Amino acid sequence: MKNEFVNAMNFRHACKIFDENKKISQEDMHYIMEMGRISPSSFGMEAWKFLVITNEELKAKLRPVCWDQPQITTCSHLVAVLAGIENVKPQSGIPKKRFQRRNMPDDKLDFYLNLYEDHLKETLSSDENIYAWTAKQTYIAAANMMTAAAFIGIDSCPIEGMDINAAEEILGLDTTKYRLSMFLPFGYRIKEQSKQLRLPYEDIVEYIR
Repeated sequence: MKNEFVNAMNFRHACKIFDENKKISQEDMHYIMEMGRISPSSFGMEAWKFLVITNEELKAKLRPVCWDQPQITTCSHLVAVLAGIENVKPQSGIPKKRFQRRNMPDDKLDFYLNLYEDHLKETLSSDENIYAWTAKQTYIAAANMMTAAAFIGIDSCPIEGMDINAAEEILGLDTTKYRLSMFLPFGYRIKEQSKQLRLPYEDIVEYIR
């Protein structure tokens, strides 16, 4: 099992162009998205949403505002990873609903709601601060989706290089509710993988005993 995971990590690379003639099955795409759905999030808020785009016209509109990167239009499925804004605000009632899933007594529920608001007082003070917090969390889900894809032989490439405002407008997002964090194209490589370059283990990992 360990070797299988290592093989998936070694298989994964930032695929710059995909084979446009190969499409991901619905079953495999569901598997990838499910790994994003069940990913961990701060306070269990799940402050994200994933738009799975297969519409070629929409992909073509997005490509120019994504620095004309070919991944956008050559991929099989383009996932827009969205960071939640409104749904983490206490006044929305959503945080309370998230905590209520634990079936905790009222006094414990109140404790967690107060802890949530107090701990995140600065974070929740503006939409920009919220976006910085929730967008950071989307990377957990994105990493899990990319690794899950690699595990079943599917390529990906995280994309931040874009005019976010223009992309959000093309997607028709209500930015009071969701902001665009990144795009994740998925598909099958058409070229050989470039050599993976990483720093040595001893330069990165330090044990404190």
